[in-house]
Amino acid sequence: MTESKLLLTPPPHLKQGDAIMHAMRDVILALIPVTAVAFYFYGLNAVAIWVLCVGGAILTELVVRPLLGKKPEIGNLSSVVTGWLLALCFSATTAWWTAVLGAVLAVGVAKELMGGLGWNWFNPALFGRIVPVVFYPLFGWLGTALGSARISFAMPDVISQATPLAMLKGYGMAGAPSLTEMLTFYPAGGALAEISAGAVILGGLFLIVRKHISWRIPAAMIATVLVLSAVLGAPPVHHVLAGGLLLAAFFMATDWVTAPVTPNGRLLYGVAIGVLVVLFRLYGGSPEGVGYSVLLMNPAARWIDRMTRPKVFGQA
Repeated sequence: MTESKLLLTPPPHLKQGDAIMHAMRDVILALIPVTAVAFYFYGLNAVAIWVLCVGGAILTELVVRPLLGKKPEIGNLSSVVTGWLLALCFSATTAWWTAVLGAVLAVGVAKELMGGLGWNWFNPALFGRIVPVVFYPLFGWLGTALGSARISFAMPDVISQATPLAMLKGYGMAGAPSLTEMLTFYPAGGALAEISAGAVILGGLFLIVRKHISWRIPAAMIATVLVLSAVLGAPPVHHVLAGGLLLAAFFMATDWVTAPVTPNGRLLYGVAIGVLVVLFRLYGGSPEGVGYSVLLMNPAARWIDRMTRPKVFGQA
C-alpha cells in the first residue's frame, strides 16, 4: 500500500504559475481605467513614468533573479503589476531616476531579496515609493550625480497647483475641489492615481467581483477614515476620495502576501490602517500618510492572523 503525503503550507495558496498569471492579468485590467485617464490628461509624461517603472521592474527581475540562482518569471506578470502600481504612485513630474530607483527597490529588494513572490513582508510597490522618501539622505547623491531632470514633455499648467489634501491641510475647505470633480476627473497634480477616484473604485470593484480580493479590507479602511475624520472635524468624504487611499485600499492593502487571511483579521487590519491614515494626515508633517500606514501594518498581518485564527472545533 502506497503512502501519500499531505503537504501543509500556510496561506495564501496561490501556487500555480498560470493561476498567478490570470490573477495578475485581472489586476492589470482593473488598473486600466485610472491609467487611461492619467495618460489622457498628463500625456507623454505619464506614459514615460509608466514605461520607466514597468520597464525598470522587468529589467530588475531579469538581473536580480539570475544573481540569486533563480530563473526570471516575467511571464507571471507580477513584476509588471508591481511596476504599474508604482507608476500610479508617482506624479507626472517625477525625476526619471526616482522612478527607476523605485522600481529597483520594489522588485530587487522588497520582492526578490525577501524571498521572491509570496515571501515579501512589505508591499513591493509601496516599498519602492516610500523608501526613497524616508531614506533620502542615502539616495540624494543620485539626484546630484544624475541631475533632477524630470520628464519634460508639454503638460497642462494646472498640475502645478496644490493637491486636494494639501489644500485641506493648509486652508480647510477653501478652494477644495467638489466631490463630483474628485469622483470623475480632477487633475490634482499629485500621484497619477489621484486623477479620478471613480476610475480607481471601478477597478477595485472589478477585483472584488472576480474574487481576487475581499471587500473587508477596503470597506474597513474607507469606513474608518470616514468616521474618524468626521469625529476629528475633517471633511470625511474628501479624505476618502483625495490622495492615495482608494488605490491602497483596493490594490495594495489587499495584497495576497502581506495582508491577513482571516475574515476578522482583514477587518482589524483595515481599521488599523484607516486610523493611521487619519492620524498621519491630520497630525503629521505631510498631508498624505497612506503609504506609511500600509507599510507599518504589513509586518503585523501575520500576528493579526494568529490573534484572529478561528478555534478548531472542540478546542476550549
